[in-house]
Amino acid sequence: MLQNKSILKLKYDISIVVPLFNEVESLPELHKWIMKVMTENSYTYEIVFIDDGSKDDSWNIIENLHKEDANVKGIKFQRNYGKSAALQKGFESVQGDVVITMDADLQDSPEEIPELYRMIMEDDFDLVSGWKKKRFDPITKTIPTKLYNWAARRITGIYLHDFNCGLKAYKNVVVKSIEVYGDMHRYIPPLAKYAGFTNIGEKVVQHQARKYGTTKFGLNRFLNGPLDLLSVAFIGKFAKKPMHFFGALGMLMFIIGFGIAFYLGFVKLFIDTHGIKIADRTSFYISLTAMILGTQFFLAGFIAELIGRSSSQRNVYLIEKSIDVD
Repeated sequence: MLQNKSILKLKYDISIVVPLFNEVESLPELHKWIMKVMTENSYTYEIVFIDDGSKDDSWNIIENLHKEDANVKGIKFQRNYGKSAALQKGFESVQGDVVITMDADLQDSPEEIPELYRMIMEDDFDLVSGWKKKRFDPITKTIPTKLYNWAARRITGIYLHDFNCGLKAYKNVVVKSIEVYGDMHRYIPPLAKYAGFTNIGEKVVQHQARKYGTTKFGLNRFLNGPLDLLSVAFIGKFAKKPMHFFGALGMLMFIIGFGIAFYLGFVKLFIDTHGIKIADRTSFYISLTAMILGTQFFLAGFIAELIGRSSSQRNVYLIEKSIDVD
C-alpha cells in the first residue's frame, strides 16, 4: 500500500540501489566514496547492493562492508537474472524518501547525489535521469546509444538525452509503483510516465572511464534494445486495453476482406455472370486471407483481455542470501 510522503516520513533520507555482477575490485572504493558524500551532507541512508549471481568474491566483500557499516544491505541472487531483476528487488526493499540507482563499476559519481536529492525534494521531480554528456565509452557503444535515445524520444514523448544512464533519482512512490522486468531497465522513465509520474527531469552528470574489469553487456543489447522499446511503447498504450489494438486491427482487416469478397460476388452474380470464376481470381484469395487474419487478430485481442484481467502474478527471483533486508 502506497503512503503519502507528506504524512509518513520514511526511514532514510536516501536509499542507494547498486546492482552488480562480478565487481569485486570496485565495491570497497565505491562504498567509501558513497559514505564520504553521505557523511559530508548529513544524510541518513542505506546502500542496497544487489549481487546478480556473481562468480567472484563480490558477496564476501558486501558481507565485510556490512560489518563495517550497518547502513550496507545486500541481496544475492542464486543465479544471474539481469539488471532489471536486480533493480526490481532493490526497489521492493528500499525505505528512503529518495531512491538513487547507480552502477557498481565506478563510472557513476556519488558526488552527483546531493543535487539529485535536491531536485527530487525541492524541485518536486518524480524522476531525474542522469545525462552522460561526455562519455568515456568506445564508439561501438556510443553510436547505438545515440540511436536508441533518438528513437526512444520519438516513440515515448519523453525528451531525455540518455535513457539508459544508470544514475537516476526517484521519489520512493515511483519505484513502488512500477515493475522492472526483462531488459526494461533501459526504459524506466517511460514506465514511470505510463504509471502517471510525468514530472521527469534530467541532469548532466560526470561520467568516468571504467577503472576495473570489463563491461557486462554483450552484443545482444543491440537486438534487445529496439525490441524492448517497442514493448514499452505498446504496453504504455495498450497494456490495459489490448482489444483496442488487436480488435481494431482485426475488424479493419476483416471488413476489407469481406468488402472485396462481396464485390467479387456481386460482379459475378449481376454483371459478369459468364466471366472468370471467383476462385480463379487473385483478389479472392487476398480477401480470404484478410478475413482469416482479421479474425485471428480479433481473437488475439480477446484472449489478451482475458489474460490481462485474470493475471496478477509477478516474476519470482530465487535469492540465495540477504543482509538486513526486510
